[in-house]
Amino acid sequence: MSKPKRTLWSRAAEMAEKAPPERNRYVDFLRALSIMAVVVGHWLVAAPYMQDGAVVGGHLLGIIPWTQWLTWGFQVMPLFFLVGGFSHGMSWAAAQRKEQHYADWFGGRVQRLINPVLPLFLIWTLFAAFGTWAGVDREVVAMAAQLALIPVWFLSVYLVISALVPWTWGLWQRFGWASFWSLVAGAIAVDWLSIGLGVRYINFVNFLFVWLAIHQLGYAWQQGRIRNPWVWAVFGAIALEMLVYFGPYPIAMIGVPGSDLSNSMPPTVALLALGIAQSGFALAVEPAGRQMLENMRLWTATVLLNGMIMTVYLWHLTAFVFVMVAAWLMGGVGLRLMPGSGEWWLARPVWFALYIAALLPLVGLFARFEQVRGMPERESPVPLWRLVLGLIFTCTGLAATAAISIASPMGVTGVRLWVVALPFIGAALIGFGPVRDLSKRVCGV
Repeated sequence: MSKPKRTLWSRAAEMAEKAPPERNRYVDFLRALSIMAVVVGHWLVAAPYMQDGAVVGGHLLGIIPWTQWLTWGFQVMPLFFLVGGFSHGMSWAAAQRKEQHYADWFGGRVQRLINPVLPLFLIWTLFAAFGTWAGVDREVVAMAAQLALIPVWFLSVYLVISALVPWTWGLWQRFGWASFWSLVAGAIAVDWLSIGLGVRYINFVNFLFVWLAIHQLGYAWQQGRIRNPWVWAVFGAIALEMLVYFGPYPIAMIGVPGSDLSNSMPPTVALLALGIAQSGFALAVEPAGRQMLENMRLWTATVLLNGMIMTVYLWHLTAFVFVMVAAWLMGGVGLRLMPGSGEWWLARPVWFALYIAALLPLVGLFARFEQVRGMPERESPVPLWRLVLGLIFTCTGLAATAAISIASPMGVTGVRLWVVALPFIGAALIGFGPVRDLSKRVCGV
């Protein structure tokens, strides 16, 4: 008699039951919640519509200004860095106790983050190449590829933050809160130089100062050093209100078309204030959240989503593009409603259902790349120069993908091959073979 086939839910339930009692389930819940908020926010903000027979890439925040206030709730990347600090603190401390080499520890983090990206790169490289050869307008190909691959920008920043963990953890252990406030001071100084004095390009340094500051809060949380979270929530909220009301910062916590200043690209002190407020609020309700997660169904759902979280994040805009292309091929069905109108809002549940229907098979196909089997054993750790060079190659490729698209406006292939190649080369330098791993997984090995 054959055994009943195990479903995704049953597997997640088994893992949920095996979770040790001391595990902070709320950390996993926040990670899942933050990614889902990003997915919903992207699906809501992207608002294409038909005008004069052509598709216009509408942006809800630019069309309806009041919706910019919604970004204070949907821009939850600070929570992901908060959770990252908590997890990195525990992971690196454990690695030190086991005397694990930094190269092996960091290589494992890179593998978990990059493995799910590689099939996404391959699929969209093939789309850009075949779309170009088939005569599709190159601008359309580039726009579709760039929109679908926007999520990878986050990975380039997160990889750098992860690479710095031994140093930021050391600073936290030695200086405590001074390490956090020094980063806050650095972020303020960068904004003053950039916005106040007009120093060009200095604002990109805040990709480090802002996100590292939130990451330090994760260390503080992990060690139980945030004793009055409501104070942090109120302090962050008041600071954000003052920065927006009296300062030069826009309301929206993400970029808005036509705006001279973005709070997220690169991040500003306003986004840092939002992160402090969100962190304080999240920790203030932690006791209630942990009690809520005693419910096994909710905890199982959290485990299930965490097991495919990077796949959902990376592929959700590909699903969006597929639905938009299908609607366009059917004569623009559903795309003739003006964003912000009553009919447009009423149609959102239908569109969201279509996005989910398009995303589910993608998750079913590609979630396997998220199941890491561990770094290959080696006699000696990867040399530092390979780690540094691999990190530079990988992050440059990911950042360029989000900034300029893998699709090329010229050339025979229609693809910026150097952009596609960099993450593969970087991952190989850091210590695992992505091409070999991909071939094995595609073949079901």
